[in-house]
Amino acid sequence: MVTDTVNVVLSSPLLDEEDMGQIISISPRVRVQDIWDLSRADLKGDSVARDELDIVLADAEVVYGFRLPRNLIARAPNLKWVQVATAGVDRFLDDDDFRRSPVILTNVSGIHATPIGEFVMEQMLMFAKNASFCFELKQKKQWQHFEPTVLRGKTVGIVGLGNIGKEVARLSKAFGMSVIATRRSTPRTTRARSVDLMLPRQELPRLLAESDYVVITLPHTRETHNLFGEKELRAMKQSAYLINIGRGGIVDEDVLARALAENWIAGAGLDVFATEPLPPDSKLWEFPNLLFSPHVSGDMENYIGQVTEVFCKNLRRYLEGKKLLNVVNKQLGY
Repeated sequence: MVTDTVNVVLSSPLLDEEDMGQIISISPRVRVQDIWDLSRADLKGDSVARDELDIVLADAEVVYGFRLPRNLIARAPNLKWVQVATAGVDRFLDDDDFRRSPVILTNVSGIHATPIGEFVMEQMLMFAKNASFCFELKQKKQWQHFEPTVLRGKTVGIVGLGNIGKEVARLSKAFGMSVIATRRSTPRTTRARSVDLMLPRQELPRLLAESDYVVITLPHTRETHNLFGEKELRAMKQSAYLINIGRGGIVDEDVLARALAENWIAGAGLDVFATEPLPPDSKLWEFPNLLFSPHVSGDMENYIGQVTEVFCKNLRRYLEGKKLLNVVNKQLGY
């Protein structure tokens, strides 16, 4: 049961006055306070900021933002709900107290389907058309003929058919590709919309063996950590490409470096890495058959505005006592 006044604290550097106004206008019951600057100062050891933040968090019922204050559960005894501005929640669940608490966690799953779906197609097209080689030729002012390939008739294997995976499947079918996918909740081999072959997760080796492009769209959980190691990468075709837009921790990067160096697979497209930013001494910088991007596949115009719309929709439901959207199972990690 919610109280008459709902104290909402915001923890994001990107919210502007319009976003703030949108939240405040939901209801006169909502009282909003921005804690971003206090939270940053607290992390730097500012004792004055820590004390001020403690006062705010003591009354907080709802937290919305990109980052959570440290020791949130102990400092916010009245906290009921946390809305994060991301789809992935692994870094929030590193806090054992938060994971075990009754506080509801919601994410913005679904809003990334379009930008990431397009990003995956870009990666596949860059490999098929050898775009990196074209960039190299231009840099060297060389004119050299080569033979591109096509996506039509190729097979894409999607590991994790959630919102993003479904969009990748839809776009891939538009290119005339065959689609194989795995999903944790699929008990047996079947079909699905835009998916020619839906496999249970234990059939991952079959997906890897049959796919020309393997796309990882999984969340990073204890179950998926280093899911892609030597066994999985060697199970792929030597002519196949790995694309990871899930989380870096899903792929054993040391093994991937060996796979690229020894040509177990044809190449990889990575938007996510186990350590971000990618350290300067990482071997992954060195491979010409690796496409790199700095964790931007889910970004788009007015991202924070779209995220705030999700939060506002959920805030209305919260005030009305309705079930929230995008509730995360904190034990499963998604």
